[in-house]
Amino acid sequence: MSPARTRTLILIPLCLFAGAASAHTGHHAVAGFSSGFGHPFSGLDHLLAMIAVGLWAAQQGGRALWAVPAAFVTAMLAGGALAWMNLPLPHVETGIAASVLVLGLLVAARRRWGAAIGMAIAAGFALFHGYAHGLEMPQASSPALYAAGFTLATALLHVAGIAASRVGRRAIQGAGVAIAASGAAMLLGF
Repeated sequence: MSPARTRTLILIPLCLFAGAASAHTGHHAVAGFSSGFGHPFSGLDHLLAMIAVGLWAAQQGGRALWAVPAAFVTAMLAGGALAWMNLPLPHVETGIAASVLVLGLLVAARRRWGAAIGMAIAAGFALFHGYAHGLEMPQASSPALYAAGFTLATALLHVAGIAASRVGRRAIQGAGVAIAASGAAMLLGF
């Protein structure tokens, strides 16, 4: 069995047991760069969506390879600022779960649109992820360092998705199916 197929077979069961968005408790103390950097890694919802952005950008190629992840990161920062300023954004957890489902489906279907459409889709979902990150931003310590941490972590997860796109078309489509299944499970509350 090829390494790509093995990774896909390992990923599918993990995604099927994904719980609801778990990185957004709002109850733990966070401070500084390291906490911000760790936040995207603390929930499967963020991991899968951010890797899917990288996978999808790589599938589209061209300008989308850098523009789609850049749009995600930029809009994520805007979402974080909305939360930090206590401005409302309804249905954050639903938006995050929907992002996992839709981005997974886009990867599985190898859907190619122009870079502008890809950027709009990525940015729309990124607002929800950024808002969730912003809810965890410390008020008393350095919000700028916290934001720098989650921005760097997100960019690295996008790069990981882009790098993973080299394993082969079928493996990537299988990963897309697994990501979409995880998003569906999150939306259904499993």
